[in-house]
Amino acid sequence: MLNRALTLNEVETDSLFLWGSRQTGKSTLLRSLFPDAPLYDLLKSDVRTALQMQPSRLREECELLKPGSLVIIDEVQKVPALLDEVHWLIENCGLRFVLSGSSARKLRRSGANLLGGRALSQTLFPLVSAEIPNFDLNRALNCGMLPRHYLSANAAQRIRAYIGDYLQQEIIEEAIVRQLNSFMRFLQVAALCNTEIVNYANIAQDCGVSAKTAKEYFAILEETMLGFYLPAFTRVAKRRVVQSPKFYFFDVAIPNHLLRRTPLRPGTDVYGHALEHLVVQELRAFLAYRHGGDKSLAYWRTLDNRYEVDAVIGDAEVAIEVKAATSISSRDTRGLRAFGEEHPNAKLFVLSLEERPRKLNGIEVWPVQQFLQRLWAGEVV
Repeated sequence: MLNRALTLNEVETDSLFLWGSRQTGKSTLLRSLFPDAPLYDLLKSDVRTALQMQPSRLREECELLKPGSLVIIDEVQKVPALLDEVHWLIENCGLRFVLSGSSARKLRRSGANLLGGRALSQTLFPLVSAEIPNFDLNRALNCGMLPRHYLSANAAQRIRAYIGDYLQQEIIEEAIVRQLNSFMRFLQVAALCNTEIVNYANIAQDCGVSAKTAKEYFAILEETMLGFYLPAFTRVAKRRVVQSPKFYFFDVAIPNHLLRRTPLRPGTDVYGHALEHLVVQELRAFLAYRHGGDKSLAYWRTLDNRYEVDAVIGDAEVAIEVKAATSISSRDTRGLRAFGEEHPNAKLFVLSLEERPRKLNGIEVWPVQQFLQRLWAGEVV
């Protein structure tokens, strides 16, 4: 079994919501970290039905536990009423809970008790390179970083099934959208726009829906954890900068399989976009796991589109440009040099497919995999 970078040490003193997209490995992680904790698995129909009919049964059973005991409820969004019982048990019995789920959307829509600050929140992301022995970059780009996909011999079939399961369980069952066909078309258009700045009007026109509906569809992807926005770095020194966010699917393999453009081959634009996506995905997980969300992640682009940097960490502490090239030239460092002029204290990196690290125009050029090793070793941030 893979050792995950998320340790959940917070549960020694606090209750915790553990969010994460489907199949990121939440259940496996919880069973490995807390093998002796009572577990309520709401994917089991008999357990779910019993607690739906009588939520108080949770309280009746847990009142027998010693104060300070830990209880796990997996897929808690399937029975929102349990959160009132959890609230009572935290307050009156001193119990701690880990409440896992794929989205808080259903809980919010049902008006469920989100415990009013009595539980911390963590997110389990797809695998990261530091969790995988003998990490294979090309396999990650083609198969994605969900455990079942990266480790599978038939990843393409599993990814197609995963996308179908998502639509079935998150969209159809919850009746989030009325026109599933238009949402399917939207998913394909969103895949085309992956790693790009979001233009709701253009996307709406391509999907045949209103701009308001397109914006709502993006909100669905974000709230069900299938995608996320990367905000623009907007601190202005000299040059005016873009303010709009970029959009990314939560896993690098999803957009390419939606568009049936695998396998990815080095030297193509699609490969370059995927490499950028994977790096942003790793940075996002690293900052959440190691810095608790205290350091932001953004991108930077000037309003005239002359200069761009793929990732900016914190208050211009680190700037990163990703190039799927085997040889980096001065031209590839233009965006970073411009950013460095604006923010002279920033560490500047180009990540590439070169074989060895070097320094070019005062900018560090690193092979992607070696940079990721340094990142997780704490040598970058």
